[in-house]
Amino acid sequence: MQHRYHINVFWYPDDDCWIADVPDLRPCSAHGDTPSEAIAEAEIAIELWIETAQANGIAVPEPRYRPAIYAAA
Repeated sequence: MQHRYHINVFWYPDDDCWIADVPDLRPCSAHGDTPSEAIAEAEIAIELWIETAQANGIAVPEPRYRPAIYAAA
């Protein structure tokens, strides 16, 4: 499944891993030993989030989040 949700990736020292957070789908995040691994896990989490929402009659939000660098555009 191809999606257009923004994924924030950052190092989280408390857990000693990379976190991939999907701001439009709360709560949807994943982690990994590398940024690429965290993103790959987030892709799976997004698919599961959407499948679960649809199965339970919950509206799936449109991708809206834009990082601050793009907010003025």
